[in-house]
Amino acid sequence: MKLVRFGSEGKEKPGLIDQTGQLRDLSHVIPDLDPRYLSKSSLAKIAKIKPESLPAVKGKKRFGVPVSGVTKFVAIGLNYSDHAKEAGMAIPPEPIIFLKANSSLCGCNDDTIAPRKSKKLDWEIELGVVIGAKAQYVSKKEAMKYVAGYCVINDVSEREFQLERGGTWDKGKGCDTFGPVGPWLVTPDEIKNPQNLNMWLDVNGQARQRGNTKTMIFDVATIVSRVSEYMTLMPGDIIATGTPPGVGMGMKPKPKYLKIGDVVTCGIEGLGEQRQKIIAARPSKK
Repeated sequence: MKLVRFGSEGKEKPGLIDQTGQLRDLSHVIPDLDPRYLSKSSLAKIAKIKPESLPAVKGKKRFGVPVSGVTKFVAIGLNYSDHAKEAGMAIPPEPIIFLKANSSLCGCNDDTIAPRKSKKLDWEIELGVVIGAKAQYVSKKEAMKYVAGYCVINDVSEREFQLERGGTWDKGKGCDTFGPVGPWLVTPDEIKNPQNLNMWLDVNGQARQRGNTKTMIFDVATIVSRVSEYMTLMPGDIIATGTPPGVGMGMKPKPKYLKIGDVVTCGIEGLGEQRQKIIAARPSKK
């Protein structure tokens, strides 16, 4: 299934995309796509519904983050062997784990706000994993049982904030709109092998990132298992699993970064596409 949340920000309704690509309204079946409905049993009940029995939604709609009630937005750094080579960094012996602020979450096609004083705004296409059941000290063998589905994430980053201002990476990763997720949550029955998915990202129509999840250093099962050793993962939590080569910071002969007016488009095989326009931060409201 391809499950979505559609509508204006803060007023999203649950929906699904049928086999023809038609958006269907699920709001008379469940009130929202929140942690209560991400278990395998709940998703199985939704899967039994005939899509044609649900109201078709006409017109183009905004897609919000495909799940609500996210308690943690976890990310894995330097998790592609070809990206590590591009960055001139050693392959990490352990997953590099950091948190993106939940306030960075936004819809897949929402504008990306360049923070004030931003100089090095970068992009990172990533496979997202959504947790469907409470996971604590989960073994790698059992880890995939805790996955509700997959999605596209752009781990937007401000490199000066992240790497040149001291402290942890979080300050360059958690700004508002730095976490576009979606368009859909795709259940595991449609993604037979998450370790062989093509990924791409363009800036203003020019190719930047091209990769495949097969070059991940730590696979999805390992990531879910390892993260669950350090924090309890709850239904609805999202993990961004790392990015392939082609980020702005790694471009030769010198880095290239995003500027106001640029448009980023990206996608992952079977998981849909995103589009973000870069806009300036607006003055604070009095």
